[in-house]
Amino acid sequence: MALYSEKVMDHFRNPRNVGSIENADGIGEVGNGKCGDIMKIYLKIDDDIVTDAKFETFGCGSAIASSSMATELIIGRPVSEALSLSNKAVTEALDGLPAHKLHCSVLAEEAIRAAVKDYYDKNNIEYDHKLFPDCDNCEVCH
Repeated sequence: MALYSEKVMDHFRNPRNVGSIENADGIGEVGNGKCGDIMKIYLKIDDDIVTDAKFETFGCGSAIASSSMATELIIGRPVSEALSLSNKAVTEALDGLPAHKLHCSVLAEEAIRAAVKDYYDKNNIEYDHKLFPDCDNCEVCH
């Protein structure tokens, strides 16, 4: 009966960091057309530290829990650590997700990457374009 861990259920029932950030330093929005989940992550960054992170997620309980946990994992961390957050780290922090729900943790990773990229772009901060999933289509790499 225990399809979801207690941590998943806790973050689904009591999500942390729900909402938006006015004048966010970085915003990333991603979606999965197959399942219908959409995640939007907002970042506030001061002196290269993620001082606040909020999310708005339309999706299943696993998507909400993944968004909640991902924001918890990056607040107070350097931007470089937020950028390196993996879906595996999100899944492990939630004490696992069912195999058919692992895509939710991938969306959380992708949303944070998109928000960091937005922050870099807004502030003209140079970065390795290969760090981002849309690099295959970017003008710098092609």
